[in-house]
Amino acid sequence: MTPDEFYDQLAPFYHLIYPDWETSITQQAVALHSIIQEFWGAETTTILDVACGIGTQTLGLAQLGYQVTASDLSRAAVARARREAAARHLDLRCFVADMRHMAVYSPQQYDVVMACDNAVPHLLTDEDIVTAFRAWYTCVRPSGGCLITVRDYDREDRTGIQVKPYGLRIEGSTRYLLFQVWEFCGTLYELALYCIEDRGGRHGITHVMRTTYYAIGTETLMALMRQAGFQNVQRLEARFYQPVLIGTKP
Repeated sequence: MTPDEFYDQLAPFYHLIYPDWETSITQQAVALHSIIQEFWGAETTTILDVACGIGTQTLGLAQLGYQVTASDLSRAAVARARREAAARHLDLRCFVADMRHMAVYSPQQYDVVMACDNAVPHLLTDEDIVTAFRAWYTCVRPSGGCLITVRDYDREDRTGIQVKPYGLRIEGSTRYLLFQVWEFCGTLYELALYCIEDRGGRHGITHVMRTTYYAIGTETLMALMRQAGFQNVQRLEARFYQPVLIGTKP
């Protein structure tokens, strides 16, 4: 299953990853706003989110007053992000695009380009990642920034098969049980996300979504950001629920 197929299938359930999605939207936006203001200043107003998904970061930042342009590889995720924005009366430009070719899809420049929720490791080679970073570099104004959040793979157990539970979510009379299963093969791993839907009958519905990730370390990612042209590249701790990597275009 390709990343776009994975997220097309996941789009109706993506909010269930969080115990309270609405709270996460607000909290993540506040955390990102703090970083953006600290490193790129109060004059920062325009953001390009190249992996918006269903809008977890995009919606909150737009609610804080940023002019957010959002894209994702998944048509279903983009469609849901548009619906979520409309329901909140937010003016959001949202389109389908491959993050590796963002300069073609969105030729204007922004104050910040970002990709959160471990989106970058869907690119499975260093070459693909630096291609994406170079495209983002083109999309950033001088003195603007790049911000990504990723899993800390250097701290993950890569032996055997790993099970990562999300827990139980309840919506009305329906219960959802979610968990991930990881199976490593070198630096790549196959991820299966299981969503068991229980509507109270004798049988539940099991949705299984599969994709591949590159378990790339943050030091390598920062080296690739520098290779693409970003300077003052650094890792920020305890600012977000994942490590945050930032760099600035000179």
